[in-house]
Amino acid sequence: MAAAARLGWGAAAAAAGLRRRFCPMMNPYTVKKQLLHHFVQRPLFQLPATLCNTVRHMFIQTQDTPNPNSLKFIPGKPVLETRTMDFPTPAAAFRSPLARQLFRIEGVKSVFFGPDFITVTKESEELDWNLLKPDIYATIMDFFASGLPLVTEETSSGEAGSEEDDEVVAMIKELLDTRIRPTVQEDGGDVIYKGFEDGIVQLKLQGSCTSCPSSIITLKNGIQNMLQFYIPEVEGVEQVMDDESDEKEANSP
Repeated sequence: MAAAARLGWGAAAAAAGLRRRFCPMMNPYTVKKQLLHHFVQRPLFQLPATLCNTVRHMFIQTQDTPNPNSLKFIPGKPVLETRTMDFPTPAAAFRSPLARQLFRIEGVKSVFFGPDFITVTKESEELDWNLLKPDIYATIMDFFASGLPLVTEETSSGEAGSEEDDEVVAMIKELLDTRIRPTVQEDGGDVIYKGFEDGIVQLKLQGSCTSCPSSIITLKNGIQNMLQFYIPEVEGVEQVMDDESDEKEANSP
């Protein structure tokens, strides 16, 4: 009985050896190894060497924002480092090759650059982010591989303090830059100082904040309360629109 078992085991071992010798593809490990080797040696398409090197060391993360139509893309590389830039329409994107490429993706409504992130806003809630994200990933990676400048024409944001600013305006700008803007930028947007008149601070919201359902709450319960706490001269905060398209968007339900 034991001998038969040994013979049976020997026959099975011999058969297994023959299979390994003549039918290597029957080994699951060999199958995976050979398929992986085939893919590495013979890629489906050839990428430029610069893009291959960039993609290999680039991992783009995404982060949700309070606005369901806006998403932050974090490339792991500096974008504008210490400032922000808003592109609410395709016409405004003439200053940036990357913004122009992102607007070519169907469904992209606006683009916003932060110090280390890119906020993309889609046209409507009906659009699925899973359909947009692959094209956005590819566009961002292609741009960083190209070596092109992020911005080709500089514009003044008009935010820096000047000698003409009185003490109250200087305090407002300092509080915005040190306490308020960093928090708003974490949500993929920004807030820009536009003026101070009759106790009212005029601000412009950018990025994900532009069409966010909670933007009014952010202005009144967040920014206004903080400014009034530190600066008694501030009586209120109002949102400023640059053009008619911004006004229509803010008034839309």
